[in-house]
Amino acid sequence: MFPNHIQSLIRPNILALQPYRCARDDYENGILLDANENAYGPPLVEQKDNELPHTTLAEFHLERYPDPHQTHLKTILSTIRQTTPAHIAIGNGSDEMIDLLMRIFCRPSSAEHIVICPPTYGMYSVTAKVNDVGVVEVPLLPTSFQLDVPAILDAVTPDSKLLFLCSPGNPTARLLNKDDVLHILHSSKYRGMVVVDEAYVDFALSPSDQSASCMDLVMDKEQEALFSRVVVMQTLSKAWGLAGIRCGMVYCHPSVAQVINNVKAPYNVNKVTAAIARQALAHGQDKLRETLGLLKLERVKVSVALEALDFVDVVYPSDSNFILFHVVDGIDAKVVYQKIAESGVVIRFRGTQLHCHNCLRATVGTSEENDAMLVHLVKVVEGMRG
Repeated sequence: MFPNHIQSLIRPNILALQPYRCARDDYENGILLDANENAYGPPLVEQKDNELPHTTLAEFHLERYPDPHQTHLKTILSTIRQTTPAHIAIGNGSDEMIDLLMRIFCRPSSAEHIVICPPTYGMYSVTAKVNDVGVVEVPLLPTSFQLDVPAILDAVTPDSKLLFLCSPGNPTARLLNKDDVLHILHSSKYRGMVVVDEAYVDFALSPSDQSASCMDLVMDKEQEALFSRVVVMQTLSKAWGLAGIRCGMVYCHPSVAQVINNVKAPYNVNKVTAAIARQALAHGQDKLRETLGLLKLERVKVSVALEALDFVDVVYPSDSNFILFHVVDGIDAKVVYQKIAESGVVIRFRGTQLHCHNCLRATVGTSEENDAMLVHLVKVVEGMRG
């Protein structure tokens, strides 16, 4: 693939890397219910004082660099999440935050490593390999997709620097038991950082009950020494419907946030991204609540419809905007995935992941998209049965 003189210059861990496969690597057209995007779109509403839409691009003053500290955006986020700007670092999507955390806490080519709990988000291990950092895997419990706390505490060592916990999980859609997270934090066996990836948490929370999130741990003053090891990652890509602007953030102890801000690139969040994020966050919360209500109703509708299909034997409970389901072993889920995509509806095959044999994952879209997915799914399987 490379000329020999080029290959000899590339780090061996990069040559051996199996890159993360995005949903768009496989299919680009059709009803796209494979990437867990919010099909209802962002809560961008017209306001008299709107920063967007700008009449011309000149109004962005693109000849000038953006605010390297994103002070205005952090102020809005701190109000919404009941924290302070000093607790926040913002990046080019959560993926940049994952990379920064590894670069800060893990020494490459050493015994230091991260701990992940598969099945989980693939970028944790991909980013570790890019950074030449080891990965220790402690699987989630089958069926329940909850943490195996005793196994985690048996597996960690003083070289375990970062524990990545995805809650709700991807592809599991399950919110992790918060008591399990607390058990790990209180244990003397693990003294590294606990990173709780809450990309999908808004689909699990109710406006009156925020207890499922670990944000309260970040702000707990009484146990600050203990909870200073907690990093909560969130994003605007999912519930906020802004996957296209690439804006992710972490909430953590101010000392950790400062280190992240020191290490990140100076102008890692561009002006257009920041302006759209500010506008949505400042004016779109009512619209967000409306959208979340619609999505949760559709989630129930799709789950019930899938449970009624004779070729689906398990529909896993969902705390997110997607549903994981198991196709009976007599029907190849990968073929279903390929044929339904060819028919115009794209969902995701997850059968290669641990505990997910012959499983498919469908994003909850609009009512029309979900209806179309169910119709196409039945038609494809009927065609396979002859």
